[in-house]
Parts: sequence; structure tokens; C-alpha cells
Amino acid sequence: MNEEDDITIDFQHRQTAHCESGVVANLMQYHGLPVSEALVFGMGGGLFFGYFPFIRINGLPLTTYRSAAGNILKRVARNVGFKVREEKFSSPEKAMAALDRSLAVCQPVGLQVGVFWLPYFPRSFRFHFNAHNLVVYGRSGSDYLISDPVFPSPVICSGEDLARARFARGPLSPRGRMYLLDRMPSCTQYSKGILDGIRHVCRMMIKTPVPLIGVRGIRFLAFRMRSWPERLGREKAALILGQVVRMQEEIGTGGGGFRFIFAAFLQEAAGIYPDAGLLECSRELTEAGDRWREFAVIAARICKGRAGAEDSYTRMSGILEDCAQRETGVYKNLLAFTGRINSN
Repeated sequence: MNEEDDITIDFQHRQTAHCESGVVANLMQYHGLPVSEALVFGMGGGLFFGYFPFIRINGLPLTTYRSAAGNILKRVARNVGFKVREEKFSSPEKAMAALDRSLAVCQPVGLQVGVFWLPYFPRSFRFHFNAHNLVVYGRSGSDYLISDPVFPSPVICSGEDLARARFARGPLSPRGRMYLLDRMPSCTQYSKGILDGIRHVCRMMIKTPVPLIGVRGIRFLAFRMRSWPERLGREKAALILGQVVRMQEEIGTGGGGFRFIFAAFLQEAAGIYPDAGLLECSRELTEAGDRWREFAVIAARICKGRAGAEDSYTRMSGILEDCAQRETGVYKNLLAFTGRINSN
């Protein structure tokens, strides 16, 4: 494909809440599989929590609210029955040449990139996070047509900037990672994927023995947070708190947002499995999401130096403890639901 060759694939852009589940849903839609972002997120087992003080992102402890990059795609592909062709590259030149070859045969391509090097992001949102996902669906000269699901409309990015974003350095470096959907099934059956996604999330959230993961991880963060101001000092405590909230609210919707997406997934699942327990779990998880958002608002005020008389690390710790308790009940009830399905 030469630089003067223009190509635009008839790809429907849909704005979504989370990049990976949004990209997968939009690619599946392109290939004729009607699916919502919530269904993809749920079947992919996207809901997760982990607090890892020994892993540093921009010099600060990692807090993650979603499964590892690429896991949603792999789990959905296995459950729905399509194949994923995935590649990484040794150089930007090879990576961009492979992208051009796919576009030349009208194949939209999913990419993992570093946010910092994407010029269409507002400068205040451009920080070093290397697990962002988007779709390239065309090229105009040296510019690429991009469906970035966190934006309301398609965007354009120069080839130079896109290549730099594909080879961003640091944690989770993408190394030019690109992926395409292939061998799509003739019919779609989502029931198996729904049960698998629910079981996977419940296992990760309440069955793991690791104290940094799942509801145990939420409680661990709550316990550590309570002592941050005295142990670390107000300035360092605010920096770490800011990282927790940034991962929650600016990178893939995080704490509350992911709960809302999974709650929407449970509502869709209730249309396939008519069980009143699913709708009740959806409602309870939405309430837990509201509490996560309450935590984020207080944290933002503290980080910005606008804390009120009732805003404190102790109060935030209590909210996280409440989130852990609420979610524990939800996941136990969801496991009971899967048990009822298996017994029928």
C-alpha cells in the first residue's frame, strides 16, 4: 500500500465506556455479530480488582480495576467461537507495514497503544499508560483513520505519531501489538460465555487466596489508606491517592464505571436466563458502583486541596470496606445462580 493510496473501510464507530470491551464489541459488530459492550465486558470476565504496591506506574503503586490487557478479547473469542490473529513486531517499520497490508484487504485492525503519544487526546489526559485499545479502519495519505471508542466520533492520527504510540516504552509496552478477528461463527450463542464470564469474575473476586486481589484486595487498600497521611505525609499520601483515582476514573472507567457495565451485563444475561436473582445482583452491584463514585469524589477533593470537614482518609477507607462487603454478597449470589443453572 503506497502513501498516495487512500482506503476507508465501512466501519461503524460506537463510543463506549471502556477501550478494550468497546473495540472488541465494535469489531464483532463489523463482522456481523450483534453484541453490546456490556455483554463483551461480562463474557470477557473484565471486572477485577488488584492493589499492587510493589508494581509502579509513573513511580506510584498500581491499582487495577480490570483484567489484564488482552484477556477480555481472548475469553470472548473462546466462548463465542471466533479466532484472533495477533502479532507483535520488532520494529515500527514492520508494524506499520503489517497494518497497511490488513487495511489493503479491507480488514479493520485492533491496536494496543500508549496514550501519551496520541495527539488527539487532550494534553491533560496524555500520560504514560500503554494498554489503550483502538481500531484503525482506513488511511488517507500518511494519516490513519481511527475509531477510538472513548471518543464520540472517529479521529485522525499521523502515521508517525501512531507508530510512536505503538512502540511506547515502559510498563505494558505494546511492542506494536495488533489483532484481527477471523473465522467468525455462522451463528452466535452467548449463553455459554455469560456463565463463563460470571464464574471467572466471581472466582477472581472472592475465591483467590492472594490478599491483594478481589474483595480482599479492596479491604487491604482500605486498611493501608487509613494510615497514609501519618505514615507517608500529606503530600505523598495525596500523590498515591491521586493515582488510585486516576486509574479508577480516567483509565477505562475504573471502580464505579466497571461495576455499572457489569450490572448492565447482568441485566442482559437475565434476558437469556430468566432468573430474578440476576436482576437483584445487577441492582446491588449498581449500588456498589455508586459507593465507588462517592469514594472518588471525596478523593478528588482531597487531592485538589478542597477537602471539607467530613472528607478524610478514614471516611474513604470506610467506604471501600462497604464496597467490599456489598460486592462479596453479589458474587456469592452469582455463584449460587450458576449452581442453579448447572443443577437444571
